[in-house]
Amino acid sequence: MSSAPAPRVEVHDSRTDLATSVAGALLRLLTVQQAGGTVPQVALTGGTIADEMHREVARLAATSDVDWSRVDFFWGDERFVAPDSEDRNARKARSDLLDHVGVDPARVHEIPSTDDAADVDAAATAYGDRVRSAGNGRFTLVMLGVGPDGHVASLFPGFPQLDVDDAIAVGVTASPKPPPERVSLTFPALNRADEVWFVVSGADKAEAVGRALSTPPPDVHEIPAAGVHGEQATIWFLDRESASRVP
Repeated sequence: MSSAPAPRVEVHDSRTDLATSVAGALLRLLTVQQAGGTVPQVALTGGTIADEMHREVARLAATSDVDWSRVDFFWGDERFVAPDSEDRNARKARSDLLDHVGVDPARVHEIPSTDDAADVDAAATAYGDRVRSAGNGRFTLVMLGVGPDGHVASLFPGFPQLDVDDAIAVGVTASPKPPPERVSLTFPALNRADEVWFVVSGADKAEAVGRALSTPPPDVHEIPAAGVHGEQATIWFLDRESASRVP
């Protein structure tokens, strides 16, 4: 991680502008990658601003050159709930984006739900196996949100999962943010990415964003978002409210 380039910060006037900008950036990245012969491997995130961005991508998709049948989709984390639960990040991504753009169902790699695994740890093991078998060992892009407490994916401050370095995914119980059971990629898995994009909106995230971008960087046990970096680029896409405490 020490060799990763310094993060770049883009500040947009509103959450609408933010969602539109990230949507356009995603379409450009996918187009360039596919033009070079790559099948992009993208880890999606959840949350309100991600939902808005996904809807904007779907709106713009018809005028882009992206071949959606040649993109692999993963998730950085997921809530361990029933597959039809509104808490599922994948359910929202499907309804807002994936169901509208002609993806190949075999290239959509969801994290197991309660219908697919006996418990959250079994779900994490199965997802790690899926990432290993379906991917090429790294992500083209990992997209992430940040919580007001600085958590990223479902890696929460002070939790033991922050120190796991021998697994692709881990189970999380007693999450401080409901629902309590989740599956998350680990730091090593998240950091095997060409690019990492943080997409953050709202004044309640400002302190966490400011601390994550501070110099020297904070302890990842306190601000986990500071522990994820792309090997080629790390971009923080912010609106003015979330950027208000950036150093």
